[in-house]
Amino acid sequence: MSYSIKEIYYTLQGEGAQVGRPAVFCRFSGCNLWSGREEDRPQSRCRFCDTDFLGTNGPGGGNFQNPKDLAEAVRAKFPATGLKPRRPLVVCTGGEPLLQMDEPLVSAFHHLGFEVAVETNGTLLPPSGIDWICVSPKAGVEIKLRSGDELKLVFPQEGLEPENFTSLEFHDFFLQPKDGPGLEQNIQETIRYCLEHPRWRLSLQMHKIAGIR
Repeated sequence: MSYSIKEIYYTLQGEGAQVGRPAVFCRFSGCNLWSGREEDRPQSRCRFCDTDFLGTNGPGGGNFQNPKDLAEAVRAKFPATGLKPRRPLVVCTGGEPLLQMDEPLVSAFHHLGFEVAVETNGTLLPPSGIDWICVSPKAGVEIKLRSGDELKLVFPQEGLEPENFTSLEFHDFFLQPKDGPGLEQNIQETIRYCLEHPRWRLSLQMHKIAGIR
């Protein structure tokens, strides 16, 4: 299987339970909730996405013809000095990475020593072997992936009430204030909700605050 990749880059994880951890981000092209084209946004099932996942023209991006080639491209981004003692981390994101990820790719990452994380909207089931699963549901969309390491809700979303997700089997539950013109108000609403419902933790987008990718 070939893989269409928007970009591959080395940075710090900016959100959730692994915030601050060095990682290579492998951004897959394409999504099943939005085409990535602005003219299609009003009719999409996710209208607030701020990520460019369209095409394969980003830094390190391209069409990779097999798992080995993609895994080696990811490995080339991680500093050799960081390979031990802790496993290096690759974060497979998108778009929606589970449209393309498969067991051979996960195995190729593992063969090079990587811990494999995925950030997904939860509408598709993952291949076996993924080490860290983060699910970020979207309003009006049924999720199939109902267990994992962390559940992250962009908050607030009409029709996506946090109390409807606490019965799912995740280790951590995060609320992340929705970015945009109302960000400051959304931050205060998220803080208030977390204080009133301590099952939930606040997740800020550290990479935007710190000015990194």
